Amino acid sequence: MPKHDWRGDLRLGLESLIDAAVNRGAQHRDVCAAILEDLERLRLAYDRDSDPADDVSERFVEEPSNNWPAAD
Repeated sequence: MPKHDWRGDLRLGLESLIDAAVNRGAQHRDVCAAILEDLERLRLAYDRDSDPADDVSERFVEEPSNNWPAAD
């Protein structure tokens, strides 16, 4: 049984993404440049933290306030 060709799916997805942006008025060259910029940003973010969901949140979550007029 042949392996699934994820690269083919990736290419089709990128082509669809580019086509959708061009159909909304963007220039093909600009769309490709934006994709390359975002890919580099994503690559750098992945290099820093490959799975941010594993991180313990550093933000303190406050409980909701009951100081509103109808709370009494």
